[in-house]
Amino acid sequence: MTRLGALATAAVGLLAAAAVPLTVTARPAAASDNGQSLRPAMGWSSWSFVRRQPTEATIEAQADALVSTGLKDHGFVHVNLDDFWQKCDENGFTVDAYGRWIPDPAKFPDGIKALAGHVHSRGLKFGFYVTPGIAKNALLENTPIEGTPYHAKDIADTSKTEKNYNCKHMYAIDYSRPGAQEFVDSWARQFASWGVDYLKIDGVGSQDIADVQAWDKALRATGRPITFALSNNLPVDHATTWRALANSWRTQGDVECYCGPGPNGSGYPLTDWSHVSTRFDSAAAWQPYAGPGGWNDLDSLEIGNGAQAGLTADQRRTQFTLWSMAAAPLLLGTDLTHLDPVDRAMLTNDRLIGVDQDGVAAKRVVNSGVRQVWSKRENDGDYVVALFDTGTSGDATVTVNWSQVGFTGAGDVTDLWSGSHKGTVAGSYSATLRPGETRLVRVRPIGSAKAVAATANGRTPPPAGGSSTRARFCGGVAQQPYGCLKVFPQHTG
Repeated sequence: MTRLGALATAAVGLLAAAAVPLTVTARPAAASDNGQSLRPAMGWSSWSFVRRQPTEATIEAQADALVSTGLKDHGFVHVNLDDFWQKCDENGFTVDAYGRWIPDPAKFPDGIKALAGHVHSRGLKFGFYVTPGIAKNALLENTPIEGTPYHAKDIADTSKTEKNYNCKHMYAIDYSRPGAQEFVDSWARQFASWGVDYLKIDGVGSQDIADVQAWDKALRATGRPITFALSNNLPVDHATTWRALANSWRTQGDVECYCGPGPNGSGYPLTDWSHVSTRFDSAAAWQPYAGPGGWNDLDSLEIGNGAQAGLTADQRRTQFTLWSMAAAPLLLGTDLTHLDPVDRAMLTNDRLIGVDQDGVAAKRVVNSGVRQVWSKRENDGDYVVALFDTGTSGDATVTVNWSQVGFTGAGDVTDLWSGSHKGTVAGSYSATLRPGETRLVRVRPIGSAKAVAATANGRTPPPAGGSSTRARFCGGVAQQPYGCLKVFPQHTG
């Protein structure tokens, strides 16, 4: 059976399993073996704040701010240039001699390679953006496919268009035709030569599995380590396919509200509570599929510019808490050159970052109106428990029994937002929360407490005395039992 056939079979199997209640979790499907994103990516992305006007100077300024604010030292190392880097004409994207998009020279006068070089010079990683298909202008010019006797018209399926949010006019690629894979290979080689470390392919849906497979193959063939991210609002019925081919996948539409005063809803606010709170249900549905090498992407983290981003301080802490409990990528969407001091304190809380970087996606154990509780068991036997009030008015008392979390007896509790030690708590834990507030605690079963869920989070608990793999941080690196695992790039060329 071909790899694509095996993936399709796996997807069918997933559909049959869809009726299983979400409280029953399974081991994550086999992850991509490209060696990337063993922990969720952390960094910054241009779309939320910069939106349709990215420039060389703007991206460089955000990269510099990651360093000057100290965020880099806490693991935020990706600088991702999203859409609208390309040049367009009346027929869509302008293309080079081999049918590939051309960067807009007015926005990037020194070129993408020079921009990536600046990012790398700051000890950071450079991310880039593309969508499936081949541009109409490539067909009009019938551009050759680099290194082959084939041309654009040989591989295009003009009966189908591909989703694109910018210049549009993208045709589908027929991967059964000679030259199709070679076209994507050519594009991937170009990106690698520019210094790309992270590639987001947007507009992906069930119809694009062949494109995702082609890009996965092409990125591997470059020989450059490149994290491969899929977007957006991917269907969960192909979750095992996305996990086998990529390192992250967007589980929902955009977190941005598009309700700002600028063109196309740009400007502040960047988001609102409804766009964040809907992530609770999608995070629960996708929970079984996250794990080392592949992560459920809940979209940008809108923390950094205070309340003007569209969320109260409580709601911003809750967004960070949910993302961390889900082990989702932490990609900031805010203006880091004007970092709010309250938000900086949130983003540099290594206890929260450690929860995200532990490589375990929490499951929802209480879902009652505005009251939610999420729990995960880390490999050293500790539990991390998050209590949420997702409402917008009135306080709510949220309670969870330790048996719902995964053990019975008493636990030693530490508040992870404040760092304060709460002592021994027997039986259950409660918190009265403001609207949009969260409480995040680490619980260590003590004394005669015993586990009641032998495979919490779909993972087998380690034997007594086993070593911890919980992420701890030491000056910008995640502390593992074997020492400090670098979060920032070792490969910066």
